[in-house]
This record gives sequence, structure tokens and C-alpha cells, in this order.
Amino acid sequence: MFTGLTNYLDSIRARDPAPRSRWEVLTYPGVLALGLHRVAHWLFGAKLYFFARLINHIARFLTAIDIHPGATIGKNFFIDHGFTVIGETAEIGDNVTIYQCVTLGGTNPTNGVGGKRHPTLKDNVIIGSGAQIIGPITVGERARVGANAVVTDDVPEGATMIGLKARSTLVPAEEWLKDFIPYGTPCDEPCEELMETGPRRIAELEAQLAAMRSDLEVLKAEREVPAQRSGTGD
Repeated sequence: MFTGLTNYLDSIRARDPAPRSRWEVLTYPGVLALGLHRVAHWLFGAKLYFFARLINHIARFLTAIDIHPGATIGKNFFIDHGFTVIGETAEIGDNVTIYQCVTLGGTNPTNGVGGKRHPTLKDNVIIGSGAQIIGPITVGERARVGANAVVTDDVPEGATMIGLKARSTLVPAEEWLKDFIPYGTPCDEPCEELMETGPRRIAELEAQLAAMRSDLEVLKAEREVPAQRSGTGD
């Protein structure tokens, strides 16, 4: 048990540069929320629903993280900061990272029967802050969801989702193979324009604009010459 705990704390330190020790990680609200959820989930499985909900409410009061006791969570799950909501039928794989203000929300079943209504996150998924993952969809392994994205459809393995409503952008192999991408948003195309290539592209556009202006000046001069000659003949 102690080895499992130290491995879990080390997995968080590998993803977060802030803590200086394992003891500091133990103070994280996400760690406390997950620990209390393990207890609540066991009570939920034993059909002790009231006590499971009681633990859930205590955890939410202490951490501002609301994980339904019925949610299934794998190994090394890390919630960085708080204000996150995870629904009852959500399923979370191993080594998943979620940043603050994320919702793994459900949709209202049209037939009135509960069933599966929350997302499934596969292994090594990263969810950026403020993202909303809604409905019984699957977020594929190593997929990333950028900050404030809204996702309501299945996410392919290795894709990065951005925007409202989120659209899929394939991640290059060299990015996909990385063990961890902080905040779920690689700083590389095709997600967003690179800071490095932006100035170069602007310079190229300015050069093209200068060339067009030069061509316009030449054309203007060529038109003025016949007009002057015509005026002299009169």
C-alpha cells in the first residue's frame, strides 16, 4: 500500500513541476478528493448509497471537487487544482490528468432511463482547464482537450481537441509519443500558429505586399507615359 502511494505521488511530481516533495503533493486538493472518492466508491459498490454520498459531500466541501461515488477511476489520476465535476457513469483510465474547472458531464437520456450518460477517458488523456466533456462519448488514448473546449463527440486516439464546439486536429507522431504534454495543449501546429513561425510568415506577407506595391507603381508609370504623349500632340 505504501509503495502504491509513493508511486502515485511520484507520478504527480512527474507531471507538475511545482511540488518540492511528496509531502507537499499530499496537500493537493485533487489527491484528497481522489482518496475520499476511493472510500465513497467502495461504499457505493456495497450499495451503502447514503454513506457514499456523505463522503462525497465532505470531499466536495474540503476540495471544491465533486466526484460522484459511482464514477470509475483508474491508476495515477491527477486533478491539478479544483472546481472539477465528474459524473456518476464517467470512466477514467490510467495516468489521466485534468486541470481546473473541468466538467465530465452527462446528457439527459431521451428514454428516461439513466444508463451510461457520462464520458469515458482512455489512458494518458489530458484535459485542459475549463474544458467541458459532455455525454457518453469516448476520448481516445493519449488524446488532449485544450482549455475551454467543448467536446460532445468521440475523440480519436492521439487527437487534440480545441475550440467551441471542439474540432479535431491530429497530433504529429513526435508529439503523440511524448509521455506527457502539460495542460493538454502542445505548442505546435496544427493546433495553433507557432510563435516561431508567426514572425516569419508576417515577414513573407509584408515582402509580398511590397512587391505588389512595386508592380502597381510600374503599371501606374506605364499608363502615365501614353497620357503625357497624347497631351503633347494636342
